Amino acid sequence: MALLSGTRLTDRIDRLLPREGDFHSSLRGPDVASRVGLWLGLCFLVALLTGVYSHFAQQAATAIPLPRRPVSLYRVTQTLHIAAGTAAVPLLLVKMWAVYPKLFARPPRDRRAVLLHVLERLSIAALVASAIFQLATGLANAAQWYPWGFTFRETHYAVGWVAIGALLVHVAVKLPTIREALTRRLPPVQAGGVTRRSLLRTTWLAAGVAVLATAAAGVPGVRRISVLAVRSGDGPGGVPVNRSAAAAGVSALAADPGFALSVVAPGREVRLSRADLEALPQTSAELPIACVEGWSASGTWSGVRVRDLLALVGAPAHTAVVVRSLQPRGAWRESRLPAEVAADPLTLLALALAGEPLSPDHGYPCRIIAPNRPGVLQTKWVSHLEVQA
Repeated sequence: MALLSGTRLTDRIDRLLPREGDFHSSLRGPDVASRVGLWLGLCFLVALLTGVYSHFAQQAATAIPLPRRPVSLYRVTQTLHIAAGTAAVPLLLVKMWAVYPKLFARPPRDRRAVLLHVLERLSIAALVASAIFQLATGLANAAQWYPWGFTFRETHYAVGWVAIGALLVHVAVKLPTIREALTRRLPPVQAGGVTRRSLLRTTWLAAGVAVLATAAAGVPGVRRISVLAVRSGDGPGGVPVNRSAAAAGVSALAADPGFALSVVAPGREVRLSRADLEALPQTSAELPIACVEGWSASGTWSGVRVRDLLALVGAPAHTAVVVRSLQPRGAWRESRLPAEVAADPLTLLALALAGEPLSPDHGYPCRIIAPNRPGVLQTKWVSHLEVQA
């Protein structure tokens, strides 16, 4: 009796739910979904590769040294990362809209087909959930809004692999359908005055506008059209400020006339005032600074080569250096310069930007600027350089 009641309830629910055949729009289906999905997959791939590069660039040490030339490499990769993630938003929305009727497809009766059906549903659930998580947290990170308790970088990195894994499974299961849809010419079928071609063109246009409006802030010459970007590009010396001296709690410490930089090696220490640093041989370099939030800008930085400072304490060549900030707290108050970075002739303890002394918000009295370093590792308000034994 209970079994019969359960069967009747299941039948009633089945009758209440719509079926895949109840959706008659020709805009929905594999033709649109496969074409949008192709570009969505490319966006995910670009975001993964550039995200992995950024993840390892922020590690204290890597098994393989990351390249330091060209000097704009990190800037380019992170502009692409934000652009790919931003473009994926309208693509994902259209993709989900196009396949929405598939959610109401009834399971097949064949056992092998049921297995593929379950695998497809699981991959879709994992893909959609991870994609929404990545896009939502990525956009929140770009706006520097963190309403969660987990560490963004590690979690974003891990879920990125989940998204790619789910995407590969989904493509493998749907490959025959995708291949057939992509090789089939789109017929000019009207649906309420909108064709599949016009829907796709509108989708590409929406993705392009989203990228230009939010992610082009890292591209010189077109920054002004990024009206929704988190950084305008304005700031002292033409370089934006991500974290001000007041926000870091270093305003008084940075302005202290008794400031002295400590350069420490085993058995030896040298302390240098701001005037002492200015008296040393100066080097200027045009270097970009770029952040994972997607903004970047180039500036002419002037200061003392880090390798020249290490020579003052007799540090051996190719030595890693720990950099410490006046900043009393925060995840990035300390960073590490790998040996190859510390020895690079363009790695500077910068004292000036665009020919003017550093502003407090740019790290006065001195800061690190090095080629192809994430912005969070370009430590500001430097107080210590300590040679690693």
